Amino acid sequence: MKSSIFDLYPNLEPFNHNSHFNTQLINQNWVLVNGISKKKAVYVFKAEDVLTISENEKVSETTWSIDKENTFIIETEDGLTRVKAYFKDDDILVLNKETTDDCAFFINESQYDDSLNSFEDVQKFLHDKYVKKANNIISGHEFYYIEKSKEHGPFTVNELDKKVKEDLISVYCFVRDINEYNYNKRLRIIDLIKAV
Repeated sequence: MKSSIFDLYPNLEPFNHNSHFNTQLINQNWVLVNGISKKKAVYVFKAEDVLTISENEKVSETTWSIDKENTFIIETEDGLTRVKAYFKDDDILVLNKETTDDCAFFINESQYDDSLNSFEDVQKFLHDKYVKKANNIISGHEFYYIEKSKEHGPFTVNELDKKVKEDLISVYCFVRDINEYNYNKRLRIIDLIKAV
């Protein structure tokens, strides 16, 4: 049965030892997003089944292990806890407590230029990350534009921007993605340029 975690976060990739263990999980500073407004907690999973947890100035060690596939067993103050591990991109880790909807969200601070110390820092990180991702997708994508009832293209956003700067086309021409069949979204060249 599909858990509701996948309804909220549909693109989670289950932890895979071969592709995630060394490159994304081990020896990275995973900042716990849950509760960051009260205190910062950084989790570091180490290869020798050691998990260090730093909360403010206090550092503690516990154990963790991979049980099967994407299931981890983590020793906590309450005993052993089984969690399913998932990645959202390569710098967001989600641990879902088995048979519940309880999730812990982590951001890999090792891959970020600034520190994550507050909820506002997390918001900024996510905003910057997804704006950059959207910009990269839009920049590399191709669009058709319509002018004087005639369709032209496909062109990248950079090519369209160049045409606008050279006064060859209007910035208000409607565009459509190459995978769409009409201009119903009413997207204009200016909208694409603003997005990148």
